[in-house]
Amino acid sequence: MTSNRLPAGGPNRIATRFAAVAAEGRGALITFVEAYDPDRATSEALLAGMPAAGADLIEIGVPFTDPMADGPTIQRAAQRGLKAGATLPATLDMVRGFRSLDAATPIVLMGYYNPVLSYGPERFAADAADAGVDGLIIVDLPPEEADELTVHTGPAGLELIRLVAPTTDDKRLPVVLAGSGGFVYYVSITGITGTRSASEAQLADAIPRIRRATTLPVAVGFGVRTPEQAAAAVRLADAAVVASALIDTLSGDLDEAGRAKPGTVEKVLDQVRALAAGVRGARRNNQAAE
Repeated sequence: MTSNRLPAGGPNRIATRFAAVAAEGRGALITFVEAYDPDRATSEALLAGMPAAGADLIEIGVPFTDPMADGPTIQRAAQRGLKAGATLPATLDMVRGFRSLDAATPIVLMGYYNPVLSYGPERFAADAADAGVDGLIIVDLPPEEADELTVHTGPAGLELIRLVAPTTDDKRLPVVLAGSGGFVYYVSITGITGTRSASEAQLADAIPRIRRATTLPVAVGFGVRTPEQAAAAVRLADAAVVASALIDTLSGDLDEAGRAKPGTVEKVLDQVRALAAGVRGARRNNQAAE
């Protein structure tokens, strides 16, 4: 089987993409697709179409039966994905297929530790890197217990991306960020995904504090839904993450049997285009206003 792993010591796709985006003087758009939601073909079509629509990085959700950090939208997406046959190996196979079309766009798997533990951390790290995965967000793996995974992900060249919340105080912040890579995912609200949004004033208080603790790019998620909110996020941070809003569009366009309609994929990709336009224009508009 052909490996999509980058050469050891070479440039990481995540760092390369953030550097390219920064050189353009703008923030990045990170979009999300749940594996196999509502079926493999539809999720693969969304994944394949997102870079051309303006996604700079892409998160792939690994469906899990108990997604404790996720709101109803992503919970239902996970249920649809599991019903359609999603597994961790099948998700890695999706990434492998994507890499046959796109060698540059960073791919981050977002999920929970139980499937990784069942798969075997060492085998998972090797297979994920070979498939072309660049980073991991393991929502329920605290830093104090991450060594059993990072001992394998580090040598494989996988970046472990850590979550920072509004409740992460200055004492806890260095602990959370120790050993992290790729970018920092700022959970901009206290609560579950897709339920509400942080204000620009709240972000203005939080982002500088995180920047003082790390040189990694900072991405804002958990509540970014509109082009305007994405623009507000990248005026202060390095990236905006949009997930639930895209899944809401997808789920709202399924037929009575839960299948995607002929125009469903394009409808979601149109939304990505609108978000990308907001992100790309955010700092230009801000400079013009000044």
